[in-house]
Amino acid sequence: MVTREAQNIVLTGFMGVGKTTVGRQLAVDLDRRFVDADDLIIERAEMSIAEMFAVKGEAAFRALESEVCRDLTTEAGLVIATGGGMLVDPVNRTRMQKAGFVVCLDAPPDIIRARLDLTHERPLASNWETLYEQRRAAYAAIPVHVDTTDKPPERIAEEIIALWRAST
Repeated sequence: MVTREAQNIVLTGFMGVGKTTVGRQLAVDLDRRFVDADDLIIERAEMSIAEMFAVKGEAAFRALESEVCRDLTTEAGLVIATGGGMLVDPVNRTRMQKAGFVVCLDAPPDIIRARLDLTHERPLASNWETLYEQRRAAYAAIPVHVDTTDKPPERIAEEIIALWRAST
């Protein structure tokens, strides 16, 4: 069993719920290193996620995503923001749950829609409602949830820290 101090804090959830923003805040609050799994994928692929989807396809992206997931679970004391689909894969979800405290960030569809309208860099955003429905069961399988609706990142981070400290 990993000690609490060494335990990673892993944020997951659908695109637009605030994983990266909240993760950065958590890292500051806890004086930990922040890792955005999507940034690591971009670095390893040497291309954007949108380019990877277009050039190599989703299967190649998911394979690299699983590799990144496996590698991150060998490290300790991180705050990790996963891509929205990383923990939909049950193998990846189990890996992260064994290596850290996993929190699923939530927001209702109208909030997600508004947030996604602000960006055009997400390759799966055009079909997001269908994707959201497909992923709901996987997100529901994660025991700890925090709603990000109408809350500043600082407050969300405080909630996550309190839940993490209260966990066994």
